[in-house]
Amino acid sequence: MSIPNGPGRLSRVLLLGGTSEIGLAIVSALDLGPETEVILAGRDLQRLEAAGKSLGRPVEVASYDAMETDSHQAFVDRLGAGGVPDLVIAASGVLVPQEQAERDLRQAATMIETNFTGHVTALLGFGEAMRKRGSGTIVVLSSVAAVRPRKFNSVYGATKAALDAFARGYADSLHGTGVRVLLVRPGFVIGKMTEGMAPAPLATTPGAVGAAVAKALRGSKSVVWVPAPLVGLAAVMKLIPRPVWRTMKS
Repeated sequence: MSIPNGPGRLSRVLLLGGTSEIGLAIVSALDLGPETEVILAGRDLQRLEAAGKSLGRPVEVASYDAMETDSHQAFVDRLGAGGVPDLVIAASGVLVPQEQAERDLRQAATMIETNFTGHVTALLGFGEAMRKRGSGTIVVLSSVAAVRPRKFNSVYGATKAALDAFARGYADSLHGTGVRVLLVRPGFVIGKMTEGMAPAPLATTPGAVGAAVAKALRGSKSVVWVPAPLVGLAAVMKLIPRPVWRTMKS
């Protein structure tokens, strides 16, 4: 796969959160040649290896913990020694139910550190390496929850809102350097993370997100909504008066 304004064919692709269903779906949707090196990074090397087999192609696995921010610069340097990735997909994430986050503050902190803090430190490191090279692409998985967090997902929504804001600001910082940031805002994604939850309107799947991201990477968009009509729903969400908003259940 070639990315506009990039280094031509992708030689190295890094998936942060290497067992993420959405992240793996994005990698699967890319038209990667056999020469492309795919690196799956995460905490559980056995699960990463299993995820690699699901892709049906050779992959490398790397130890990475989004919560261990003190190690992120060393991680960036270690991977960069073999060549700065052409594409970094930031897919690390956890979804802790609001009631659990309220009862267990450590779980709330885990969600914040995984969904936001860890992304910032890792992406600043890879972004700077790409800036020095003069090319590269970063894909950031946000959510429609970032538009207006709800009372039943205020912590999760806050992490996505913060990540969304960082990605937009960082994209502006990198403008003109040859480094691109693609912000992805899916709706409710039916998958392992949301198992047992009732799908919200305009629900989507990991495969649909992967296909939409692959298509967006071939173009010049900076933001992609999945599914596309979600952008209209998001606009309406912003206009709903707060007294009404807090009474809505879905």
